[in-house]
Amino acid sequence: MPQLAALETEEIPPELADPVSAAVAARDRQTLAEVREALRTRRAFLAYQPVVQAARPDRVAFWEGLIRICDSTGRVIPARDFIGVAETSELGRMIDTVALEAGLAALAAHPGLRLSVNMSARSIGYPRWTRALDEGLAAGATVAERLILEITESSAMLMPDLVSVFMHDLQRRGITFALDDFGAGFTSFRYLRDFTFDIVKIDGQFVRGVHGDADNQVLMQALLSIARHFDMFTVAESVEDARDAAWLAAEGVDCLQGYLYGAPTRRPVWDVRAERRRA
Repeated sequence: MPQLAALETEEIPPELADPVSAAVAARDRQTLAEVREALRTRRAFLAYQPVVQAARPDRVAFWEGLIRICDSTGRVIPARDFIGVAETSELGRMIDTVALEAGLAALAAHPGLRLSVNMSARSIGYPRWTRALDEGLAAGATVAERLILEITESSAMLMPDLVSVFMHDLQRRGITFALDDFGAGFTSFRYLRDFTFDIVKIDGQFVRGVHGDADNQVLMQALLSIARHFDMFTVAESVEDARDAAWLAAEGVDCLQGYLYGAPTRRPVWDVRAERRRA
């Protein structure tokens, strides 16, 4: 039975052993190829969402620019389809660079705009990203003070010492930093002190339904207490219910962001108004 034994021990190709995993891997490769081509051909843009003052929701404190990438048909590729895989590769650095370039161009074109742009800690020191930042800041005297860089809590904790030095350097140049998805990761208080973030954006899992959820209320109050201790401006993410907004404002949250106040849009009101003035 030697031939049968050989067949039993022969390595089975992954695509035959697990066709579902193989199909998922093939889909991911295709999606990443589409994203890479979209970046090469400039089929990417920022969608802008307002962050409003909790005490005066009619007033926008700043806008967040969220990267959107389109396939060859013009359809926006869902970020969940590529961001996790792209994050650990150079493709993630390219996405961060394109987002930064678009954000800096908007700041240069609209002197009254204050804008946040997302980045990964892995993009620190990436030559093209650094060059884009330097060139963008040189475009106007007030660009740096109107730029907010958002780093997720999980990303910041990958390399806390490097992030801390990076932040201190750019804060001296006038740039503001926001810790995104606060509460979703495992930031130690020691690193939170060393980071010196200016803004914390509290993760939506603590915000949705908070007006009627006693557990989330306790957690939210704890997160707000930590933010106040470190003298950080607070933003509640994923605000979709007016009752949640009222509870958050009463608890002293500084700003609110979510679909209750506007979905991300390619044509924000400030851009439309500027176009009308030019016409």
